[in-house]
Amino acid sequence: MTEQPPPEHETVHVSLPAPSADGSIDGVALVVLDRPAVLNALDFALIATLTDVLEALDRDPACRAIVLTGAGDRAFAAGADIQELAAQTPTSLTVDDHFHRWERIKRIRKPIIAAVRGFALGGGCELAMLCDMLVAGEDAQFGQPEIKLGVMPGAGGTQRLTRAIGKARAMEMILTGRNMGAREAEAHGLVTQVVPSEATVPAALELAGRIAAMPPVAVMAAKAAVNRAEELSLEAGLEFERRNFYLLFDTEDQAEGMAAFAAKRKPEWKGR
Repeated sequence: MTEQPPPEHETVHVSLPAPSADGSIDGVALVVLDRPAVLNALDFALIATLTDVLEALDRDPACRAIVLTGAGDRAFAAGADIQELAAQTPTSLTVDDHFHRWERIKRIRKPIIAAVRGFALGGGCELAMLCDMLVAGEDAQFGQPEIKLGVMPGAGGTQRLTRAIGKARAMEMILTGRNMGAREAEAHGLVTQVVPSEATVPAALELAGRIAAMPPVAVMAAKAAVNRAEELSLEAGLEFERRNFYLLFDTEDQAEGMAAFAAKRKPEWKGR
């Protein structure tokens, strides 16, 4: 990994893929939300820069998987910047439309793994759920406490939490504002795995590395198909899956993968 300065905003740091000792590319980028003094609270500027960073990595052929985490050990992101939100009006929120960036993050083609320690609350929980997989430390706490501020989730919390843990539990969490610990979140399917707190980022990087070792075009196609499973009917989802399956037979990686299997050797993916 090589440290690169963030393009615009000092509160998002990114380590880009770099050649390993044997000359290969590990393909994993580590993106860090860095506002520890406010528990990595998500202000509009941070979300704007995060969106730009993720879209740049999505275009970078050297990057095959992304790990997203928060600086420090107290929080992934403890929610939105309340002082900034308190000054908003329906008109300012509509005209400025800062929330459109959440949909841009959703459209990132490469897998994103959230590595969560400490609090992932409000917008932080919504950002973690926007990722494709979620590795949680044992100290992780998830929640949508917006109701305690006189509002409700506004960046996908009511929709993604319901899809992840079911209506009854999501309703209870959102209407009471209570938090859910890592083990409970794992039991209800919100997170991919729970690890010792200090192992959170290394475990997420290891998972991302295993994904980055797979054929990139197939990974992106499979991610798109799994995401569609939440949005489409079974019939429409199967049609989308089959179309992506057929299209992969026009890639060099499909020919290489099947030839390598037949020859009992390790495939060399080209990403095309």
